[in-house]
Amino acid sequence: MATLEHDWVLLEPGMRVPAHLVPAEHRWIELSDGRVAMYGVCPVDETQRCRIEHRLACAGQRRPDLWPWLTTLRDENKRMARRQEPAPPPGGDPLPDVG
Repeated sequence: MATLEHDWVLLEPGMRVPAHLVPAEHRWIELSDGRVAMYGVCPVDETQRCRIEHRLACAGQRRPDLWPWLTTLRDENKRMARRQEPAPPPGGDPLPDVG
């Protein structure tokens, strides 16, 4: 998504987290024009939702255990990625090289 600074940030798709669960330096809010901005307001209104960067939730990257709910999300992302991997062919034979 485009930021106020006209940069791009990859946000975790479909994820809108209560802002009070995310440290200020990791909160992104969606603006009415479709861009996103850091949401560093403290204290946070408990009804406010925010987005997080995909890099924090990506199971393919090594990250520290920042928050328990994020670790659970990363574990679920890993399970979903495994389910989307193609199944090996029956009998374990490799697929022919067709070009």
